[in-house]
Amino acid sequence: MEPVYRALEAITAGIRLVQGTRLHVEGLDNIPAGGGVLAINHTGYVDFLPVGLALKQRGRRARFMVKSELTDVAIMRFLVAQTGSLPVDRSAGSDAYRAAVAALRSGELVAVYPEATISRSFEPKEFKTGAVRMAVEAGAPVTPVIVWGAQRQFSKGTERNLGRARIPIHTVFGTPLTFDSRGDAVEATHRLREAMVAQLHRVQDKYPEAPAGADWLPARLGGSAPTPEEALVIEDAEAREKAARRAAKRQSE
Repeated sequence: MEPVYRALEAITAGIRLVQGTRLHVEGLDNIPAGGGVLAINHTGYVDFLPVGLALKQRGRRARFMVKSELTDVAIMRFLVAQTGSLPVDRSAGSDAYRAAVAALRSGELVAVYPEATISRSFEPKEFKTGAVRMAVEAGAPVTPVIVWGAQRQFSKGTERNLGRARIPIHTVFGTPLTFDSRGDAVEATHRLREAMVAQLHRVQDKYPEAPAGADWLPARLGGSAPTPEEALVIEDAEAREKAARRAAKRQSE
């Protein structure tokens, strides 16, 4: 894990310099010294990079939970294995869950996207309960993490912008939350989501003003991104299309 992770950190730092990305990080003291879940909002394909660079400032690394489809590609399979990432099979995620709990108990950080997929509306989607459940089982805190601005580089429904655009990206680690093992996981997850929504709005208030109609900006803020309701319609259609492709592939095998 160590050599590959170090190499990826160096490559990421180099890419940041080439792009002129302006990283703004807050709340580093909220990163647990031991095991902990990092619950991150998901707005783009590269929003894990600023989290990794921020953690490096604290001398920490995280094991990211990633979709198992990434391992279908040889190079990604190698990187996932060498960085200690945890592939999640969405139809049967128990193995990844157990591995995450074990990592937390051994003092590691586990990075989770509670929304499971990128939010096309750039507003928090409904959360899965896994982040809270694994934290409770391991006796670890959950730190809400908001990344804002990375969706301007590469996301769903936006113009790709990976050149030297000097895009500001804000990464904020919120106050860690702890949850009672006797409590309801759904209710606790709702509490986590509320905390992250409030944190997101605070980050957006501090972010440089955006042009009206920007494709990376939520409709609530005057952007042209779909509303959460419109995004859900698009995502449902995509899910049906993917299911049809998988079924056709199985029939042809």
